[in-house]
Amino acid sequence: MSRDERALLAGLNDPAVAPAIATGDLEILGLLPNSSNYTFLVRATSDGVDPLLAVYKPRRGEMPLWDFPQGTLCRREVAAYVIAQALGWPNVPSTILRDGPEGLGSVQTFVEFEPHEHYFTLAERFADVFRQVALFDVLVNNADRKGGHTLLGLDGRIWVIDHGVCFHTEPKLRTVIWEHMDEPIAADSLADVERLGEMLQSGSPLRDDLAALLDQEEIAAMHRRVREILAEPKMPSPQGDRPFPWPPV
Repeated sequence: MSRDERALLAGLNDPAVAPAIATGDLEILGLLPNSSNYTFLVRATSDGVDPLLAVYKPRRGEMPLWDFPQGTLCRREVAAYVIAQALGWPNVPSTILRDGPEGLGSVQTFVEFEPHEHYFTLAERFADVFRQVALFDVLVNNADRKGGHTLLGLDGRIWVIDHGVCFHTEPKLRTVIWEHMDEPIAADSLADVERLGEMLQSGSPLRDDLAALLDQEEIAAMHRRVREILAEPKMPSPQGDRPFPWPPV
């Protein structure tokens, strides 16, 4: 079985992914604004169920980056969802790798959200949620946590999106969430990180799912970040000369 086939099968077996998203027809409704890559709003339809909106990021619409391999961003989107599911936080909309009108890409359930809210308007109200988001970004080595990548859903929950530039083997953390630097990590979150480390052992189902999405060196680097957090359980402080994304929102 090829790597693509394993990734597709893992998504089809995920009960959190709606059937219309997993196997339904995808109709492109238009391009989403302010995206550096081709990002489409699509309608997913399947017999007998109501249509759903989704965000479709085809591999061939990815702009080349000097520090990430070409054609891998859609896989990283899915891998971030897989890690969030394993941890139990933060809320990442269900995301699958599948074929679509423009070829293979990530397809993520669209979350209805308050358009005028973002990290800088939400941080004080949802401080504990953002502590977990910040820790998640450390684990996945998120190189682009902008304020606009955190949404207040109409369901009242915080959702986080746009994880195409995660999982680099070198330190790349760039985020707007630095308010909690040097804070000790909460015991319940630390227990989840420890459990994630156990789930990343060679031969585990999680490791096999990630192997269809990431290189082994990238998985090993994340496992190393887990061990570093467990060895020194506090939030990091900014490192290097580019710890903030641009633009911030």
